[in-house]
Amino acid sequence: MNKAELVSAIAKRADVPSSTVDAVLNGLQEELVEAITRGEKVAVSGLLTVERTQRSARTGRNPQTGESIDIPAANTVKVSAGSNLKKAASNVPV
Repeated sequence: MNKAELVSAIAKRADVPSSTVDAVLNGLQEELVEAITRGEKVAVSGLLTVERTQRSARTGRNPQTGESIDIPAANTVKVSAGSNLKKAASNVPV
């Protein structure tokens, strides 16, 4: 499902205009980016948690040449599924 399909599905389910849903999703994106930039954790109860984490510097290996390379430390984003997402995933047959 892409963003346009998501906007359409939410608009239909909530009985609101697609433009309103699009504006809300854009606002959510902006707030998530700003919160991550500030180092804040964002938790939407039952749905997901988004937080900035640090990855340590480490030594890797170039798979083509086998040469060792230094990989610098970096900030990254961790997204964890909430209880409702986990429950939905576990109810789907494998």
